[in-house]
Amino acid sequence: MGDSDARGRSRTDLWLPALLLSLAGVGWWWSVVSARGMRGDDMSMAAMSSMSLAAFLIAWAAMMAAMMLPALLPAVRRYGRAAAGNAAAVVIFVAGYLALWSAAGIPAFLADGRLNPMDHTCAWVGRVAGAVAVAAGLYQLTPLKAMCLRHCRSRMPCFLPHDNQPDRPARAFLAGGRYGMSCIGSCWMLMALLIAFGTMQLAWMLAFTVLIWLEKIAPFGDRVRGVAAAMFVLLGVVLLVHPALVIHLV
Repeated sequence: MGDSDARGRSRTDLWLPALLLSLAGVGWWWSVVSARGMRGDDMSMAAMSSMSLAAFLIAWAAMMAAMMLPALLPAVRRYGRAAAGNAAAVVIFVAGYLALWSAAGIPAFLADGRLNPMDHTCAWVGRVAGAVAVAAGLYQLTPLKAMCLRHCRSRMPCFLPHDNQPDRPARAFLAGGRYGMSCIGSCWMLMALLIAFGTMQLAWMLAFTVLIWLEKIAPFGDRVRGVAAAMFVLLGVVLLVHPALVIHLV
């Protein structure tokens, strides 16, 4: 192992946290600005409902950066070390990760137009939110969720290229996408629940950001997962019985 590789990894360990936290900060800033604009008097419900796919995907990408990047740091640090501190490879890895989450915004856009409680006042919206909450709670306990979390936590990540060339741009982008698939597998029901409660609701965004971070990084993450499962099921049952309460959650 050369001194230049060691120095490269050392530099990566210094600037990488700052980069990810800065991107997450930009995502939070954009989300706060967007949420305030949507609640402003100058934007009607009709305007919110007619948001274009492009505008939604921009807001979605910012939201994913805000929520997912803080918990991404250990995986990106491992990739940076595997790539001998190659800064470009690390940035491309993050880009591949965010690209996959951005693509997930397309079905989210379709669901948001039909489930967002800010756009509908019918009782069925509350019941759908309740059903999604129950499903999210049950999913927390499934083997698939556990498997995806194991991939996220692994010290020998399955997303590393098998040809030992993690510093190549194409390999880095694909590796970021593969890791993103594990994250989507772990978190997709949380995102569905976020849509059911109102996509740009900052309080729920913050709560789910903390939950995702604890599940992936904290040594007691599995216990957190179980507690969250019970809370989601309980909340879902309440909404199924009293669907009008969903408007108080947004």
